[in-house]
Amino acid sequence: MVEGSIPSRRTKFIMDCGLFGIYNHPDASKLTYLGLYSLQHRGEESAGIVSADGRRMHEHKGMELVADIFKRKELFEKLSGNIAIGHNRYSTTGSNLLKNCQPLLINCSQGSVAIAHNGNLVNAKELRKKMEAVGSIFQTTTDSEIIIHLLAHSRQGFEQGLIKALREIKGAFSLLILTKDTLIGARDPYGFHPLCLGKLSLNKKNSYILTSETCSLDLIEAEYVCDVKPGEIIFINKKGIRKTIFSTSAKPKFCIFEYIYFARPDSNIFGYNVYLVRKELGRKLAREKPASADIVMSIPDSGNYAAIGYSQESGIPLEYGFIRNHYVGRTFLQPLQSIRDFKVRIKLNPVKQVIKGKRVVVVDDSIVRGTTSRRRIRALREAGAKEVHMRISCPPHRFPCFYGIDFPTSRELIATNKSEKEICQFIGADSLGYLTMNGLLQSMPSPATNYCLACFNGKYPVKNKRKGNKFALEKNAIQD
Repeated sequence: MVEGSIPSRRTKFIMDCGLFGIYNHPDASKLTYLGLYSLQHRGEESAGIVSADGRRMHEHKGMELVADIFKRKELFEKLSGNIAIGHNRYSTTGSNLLKNCQPLLINCSQGSVAIAHNGNLVNAKELRKKMEAVGSIFQTTTDSEIIIHLLAHSRQGFEQGLIKALREIKGAFSLLILTKDTLIGARDPYGFHPLCLGKLSLNKKNSYILTSETCSLDLIEAEYVCDVKPGEIIFINKKGIRKTIFSTSAKPKFCIFEYIYFARPDSNIFGYNVYLVRKELGRKLAREKPASADIVMSIPDSGNYAAIGYSQESGIPLEYGFIRNHYVGRTFLQPLQSIRDFKVRIKLNPVKQVIKGKRVVVVDDSIVRGTTSRRRIRALREAGAKEVHMRISCPPHRFPCFYGIDFPTSRELIATNKSEKEICQFIGADSLGYLTMNGLLQSMPSPATNYCLACFNGKYPVKNKRKGNKFALEKNAIQD
C-alpha cells in the first residue's frame, strides 16, 4: 500500500472529489483554498490548485488534507493570477498516487490546459485503448486525462474540440477547465453530481465561481446564481459569461445519495437544501418503520438530520447517545489488542448515562458490510441499552456505483447476500427497518424520475454499448 493511502475495505461509501474555481479575483488561489477547505468532505486523499495570470499557469498539489498542503503562505505567491481552479480527491477504483492528483495541467496543441473532474467515465478503458493506438502517451491512471487527450487530438478550435470531447465520453462528469484566460465549467447530460455558479462582488467588480456545493459560496460570502444545467458548458472570461448546451440526449438522473449522505447539510444541491431533505427522510422513516422506544439517537454525523426528523415525527425524544471524536486521523495505533472494537470506540463513544436501561432507536444513512453497525450496536448494549432498534434512511444498497462513488462490489454489500431479517441478526439489533423506495422518492423535492437509483435497483442510466450489463461496466470503469 502506498504511504498515505487509505485501506480499500472502507466501511462507508466514499465520494471522489470536490471542485472549486474562481474568475477575476486578485486573491483567486487563496479563495480557491478556502473553497476546497469547505469541500474537504468530498475528498481527503489529495488536493491541488492551478492558477492562471493571463500568460502562464501555476500549480501546487499534494497527498494530504487541504490545510496541510497549503499551510505555507509563500505558496500563494507562487499561485499568482486572478483565475484558479482547485480539486479535492478520493480515488475510487484506481490508485491514490501523487501523479493522479488534480487538477491535471498539460501543454498541448490547444495551449496550456488544466482540468478537474468529479465523476467516473464508463467508457474510459475503451477510449484509452483507442487513443493509445494512435500514439497517445498517458501520464496517469485517471480517466480525467482522457478528456485532455481527446481535446489535444482535435483538429478544430478549442471550443469545438471540447464539445466534441464531451460528446464522446460517457458516464458522470462535472468538470472545471482552466486556460490562461478562461474558466470553464461543464456537467454531463444526466447531471449526476452537482455544479453551480456563484458571484462575488468586490469594489464594483464581479468575480464568478464554479463549485460543487453552495457551502463553499457561503464561506467566502458569495451569492448563488444558478446550477450548471445537465449537458451545459459555461465559459467565463473578459467577454463575460457564455453558456452553450452540448447535449440534450438525456433526462436528469441526479445522484440521490448526494442528498442521503455525501453533500454537506448546509448546502443546496439540485435546487434544494440538503438538511431539510434529510430531515424529511427521517420523518418518512418514522411513519414507515415505527418503534416503541425511549430515545432516538443518530450515528454521527451521517445520521444526525434524519434522526431529527424521526424524533419530531415519532414524538420520541432525541438524545446524543454517541459522541464523535473529531480529531481522529487516517491512521492510529491500537495500544492493546485486548481493547475490543477499538476502531469504533476511538471515533464514537457511547454516553452510558444517556443509554443505560433505555430502549434506543438508532438512525443511520446506510449499512455497507454490516461489520461496523454490529460493533456499534454491541457498544450500545455494553453501555446498558435495553433494546436497540436500527433504522436506515434509505433502501438497502445491493449494487455498486460506476458514476463517481466508491461503493463496494455486490459481493461485499451485505444487503445483496442477506435478507433484512438476516442483516438484523448479523448486526445484533432487536429490529431493523429500511426506508422503502417509495418512501425515499416521496421525500425527494423533485420528481422521482429525476434521480439515479442504480445502487438500489441496479438500473444504470449509462451503459457501455459494447458490453451492456453491470458486471461489464464494473470492469470497464476506471477511476476518478
